[in-house]
Amino acid sequence: MIQNTEDHLQDFRDKCRKNRLKITPQRTGIYEELNRASDHPTADQVYNRVKKRFPHISFDTVYRTLQSFSDIGVVKIVEGYGNPRRFDTDTGSHHHMRCVRCHKIIDFYNREYDEIPVPEDIKEQFHVLDKKVILEGICDDCAE
Repeated sequence: MIQNTEDHLQDFRDKCRKNRLKITPQRTGIYEELNRASDHPTADQVYNRVKKRFPHISFDTVYRTLQSFSDIGVVKIVEGYGNPRRFDTDTGSHHHMRCVRCHKIIDFYNREYDEIPVPEDIKEQFHVLDKKVILEGICDDCAE
């Protein structure tokens, strides 16, 4: 797991170069905004935040950039479970807790969950690339 902002940015630049993705101020700004976020933002949320810095950027540019980032492995897409996709710069092994009321998503780390074996019948049908545990419940804010 990458520990600080500068390490995250260097990893971002290295992966862009490796995948021949030009490092533009807009792409860097989008990545920096994602890296600052702790709320697993949607593309719309990223757009509204980045637009303050780049007033002429389009939603389409932000959306396509986020997809490109996912393709090269600098972000992971957190599926929306009926809601918009969310984006996460923590590409290391971790899991999510999702509030079913407000849809807040938080990261958590658990070695036992990392080590849950893939069932044999699934391994026969798929080449498993990643495993995640997603817990759903009601966050403290919503429970009050």
